[in-house]
Amino acid sequence: MKIFINCLVVILPWKLKRWILNRFYKFDLHRNAYIGLSYIFPKHLTMAEGAFIGHLNVAIHLEEIQLGKNCTISRQNWITGFPLSNKTHFQDYPNRMPALIMDEDSAITKQHMIDCTDTVTIGSFTSIAGYGTQVLSHSTSLEKNRQSCARISIGHHCFVGTRSIILPGTILPDQSVLGAGGVLTKQFHESFALYGGVPARFIKKMDETYSFFHRTYRPR
Repeated sequence: MKIFINCLVVILPWKLKRWILNRFYKFDLHRNAYIGLSYIFPKHLTMAEGAFIGHLNVAIHLEEIQLGKNCTISRQNWITGFPLSNKTHFQDYPNRMPALIMDEDSAITKQHMIDCTDTVTIGSFTSIAGYGTQVLSHSTSLEKNRQSCARISIGHHCFVGTRSIILPGTILPDQSVLGAGGVLTKQFHESFALYGGVPARFIKKMDETYSFFHRTYRPR
């Protein structure tokens, strides 16, 4: 029944939908935020001024989604978690939080898969670009023969190339690039760097004067 009601809410005109989501779902949606024809039902959703979610996105089984000012989730993205109320897995991780946190002017473009079994943080002015990137905060521990998870941090002013894979516990540092098809398997800390390959490794320093690394707006 709940899924049926949610589907009805999805197709409502935005002003009415926003009022229902704020009033009955206890979401916090700015009057200048927007959600298209998308099934976005975490336990709690915060969208700041100018935050935008396009059509045909799905976001379920998360405790929280926070979208900062002017954030964008474009279309056809699949965003999932594993609810804290479900005790069948991840009992070894009492501090995990199924959440997606996007800072201001960050963007997820099209047809990406974001697994937020544990928190995924995307810094300001960062772009998950192209198509088909997978951000996976959970896996299977071969050592322990059970599900495992770890937080993922993508810094500010980063560019994640098309069809990349970002694995649990990894860090992409501020003002850096993960090249197309790269598989991020560990934590890096050097900014103004290009990382790429399978598994991703440091490739070269990048020009620190590039405008992308210092931008104060994101082209629409």
